[in-house]
Amino acid sequence: MKYDVIVVGGGHAGIEAACAAAKLGCEVALVLPNPDKIGLMPCNPAIGGPGKSQLVYELHALGGVMGHLADATAIHARTLNSSKGPAVQSLRVQNDRDGYATAARGWIEATRGISIVRAEVASLETAQKSITGVSLTDGRCLMAPSVVLCTGTFLAGVVWYGKQQREAGRQGEAPARYLSSSLKATGHHLTRFKTGTPPRIRSDSVDFSRLQEVPPDNPVPSFTGRPGPRMTSSPTWLTHTTVATHELIQQNLEHSAMYSGQIEGRGPRYCPSIEDKIVRFADKERHLLFVEPDGKDTSELYLQGFSSSMPPVLQDEMIRTLPGFEDAQIQRYAYAVEYDAVDPTQLDTTLMSRKLKGLFSAGQINGTSGYEEASAQGLIAGVNAARHADGVERVTVGRDEGYFGVLLDDLVRWGVDEPYRMLTSRNEYRLLHRQDNAEERLLATGHAWGLVSRQRLDEAQERLSRIEAEVDRLQKARIEGITASKALSRPGTSHAQIVEKYGSPREQLTSDEVKRVEIRIKYQSYIERSRRDLQSRQGYEKMSLGDLDFTRVASLSNEGREALQRFQPHTLGAAQRLRGVRDSDLNALLVYLKTRTVSRETSTD
Repeated sequence: MKYDVIVVGGGHAGIEAACAAAKLGCEVALVLPNPDKIGLMPCNPAIGGPGKSQLVYELHALGGVMGHLADATAIHARTLNSSKGPAVQSLRVQNDRDGYATAARGWIEATRGISIVRAEVASLETAQKSITGVSLTDGRCLMAPSVVLCTGTFLAGVVWYGKQQREAGRQGEAPARYLSSSLKATGHHLTRFKTGTPPRIRSDSVDFSRLQEVPPDNPVPSFTGRPGPRMTSSPTWLTHTTVATHELIQQNLEHSAMYSGQIEGRGPRYCPSIEDKIVRFADKERHLLFVEPDGKDTSELYLQGFSSSMPPVLQDEMIRTLPGFEDAQIQRYAYAVEYDAVDPTQLDTTLMSRKLKGLFSAGQINGTSGYEEASAQGLIAGVNAARHADGVERVTVGRDEGYFGVLLDDLVRWGVDEPYRMLTSRNEYRLLHRQDNAEERLLATGHAWGLVSRQRLDEAQERLSRIEAEVDRLQKARIEGITASKALSRPGTSHAQIVEKYGSPREQLTSDEVKRVEIRIKYQSYIERSRRDLQSRQGYEKMSLGDLDFTRVASLSNEGREALQRFQPHTLGAAQRLRGVRDSDLNALLVYLKTRTVSRETSTD
């Protein structure tokens, strides 16, 4: 059977890869053992959060699917960090877990060009260092010039409950048994990672009167600008660990799969298990926990922040030390999963393998964690798999263009030694790459790639024209020597207050447009400073370090010199992005480069 693109795996990366390739006219085979698991949310059924919502907004601007699915199945939406600056404000949407999976499968089945193939992949088929297709365990062979691996945690997956283990990609599902061997045979280096999930609690066993309620935002924010029907007005809640929780865990660390040495894989630093938190932050008396519903038609609650690899009998004791959970019953126990991942430095920024032409990978197989990171990679891999199959030059997003670019650059240039999670702090251009201006930055790119319609692009341009016209009006409108823009920039002043005094805009603005006007004016000086900084940093990308011996550069910090020697960056821009390299180290490199240039010119004379 011949296809243009084969996508292996139907998780969040696989959905985006298959839909993007199909939208570009490819015949796509979506291969997975059980189609009922398409779009499953095995961890928290939520989309967004700091650094992650920015990815979803960019994904939507580029023509992706996740924003639509999240809005259609949302049960609780809230903007995080709303009291802080726009660079870190992030939408987080709690979803109906089963509803999301149903919507995802429906989207796949409605997308022309996608054929669902129920099977397990046995091996990669290759010829002359290029992918030619995949062989299935049932003996069939699917042929295609492009293959995208979106296998999540399934590569040689092992699930742990305490010291008990079983082969599984996640709870109740068989692992991918053969692909790891096939990847190694084609020259790919694999590493071992682990992640985990918290227990699911029966909602009727929780005393909600002892929990702090967190209501959703009103009006309802959304990723697409078109909120879906609200399935329920359910709030979420907060509780916390106690001294008793900490003591119980400390006394039983030897029963944890992680702390007993049973698990070899590295876990995510920024999403640690409750055991990790207790050990690493021993001085803290409590850790905040988020209590969130799994959906409208389930009795399960998700206990965010309480992932664990403790045995079930200990998990029962642990949760009953939490306020409101004194009589709680676990419906599904927490577990850890250990799996193989590809070293992402073996990829280029289009997510094609440097080892095997036509082979792409996206999601947790590349060493990332999170639905949003997986979806972003899935779209890039799907677009480029389609372009490769069509013999067209591949594309990517640069680091200076958005969070997509930061994600790709971090993975491919520096690799990962633990599951990678996107954070706003990773993006040095975060004030320019806000969630509110994602379509302004990337919609034209999505249109150029063939994923965004001309109509949608024109509508976005009309919105942008209204925003720019209002900013221009406020900069010119003046009463008693003060412009409307200066008045609006004062703390606590809203656009509505300015309109009362300075008059209304020629065209009525939506609430989102008003917010974008306020951000442009209130943060204008900071945005301009960031833009100038970006321009100077772009100059750094052209400054070659060549074969520079960093041991000869005076005034480098020890940490900076170690990072530079380890990664050997070829440009000053690449050096700037290394963890551990400070501004003072960059100045030292600049001085050295200038001194070396002068010295060479003098010696030539």
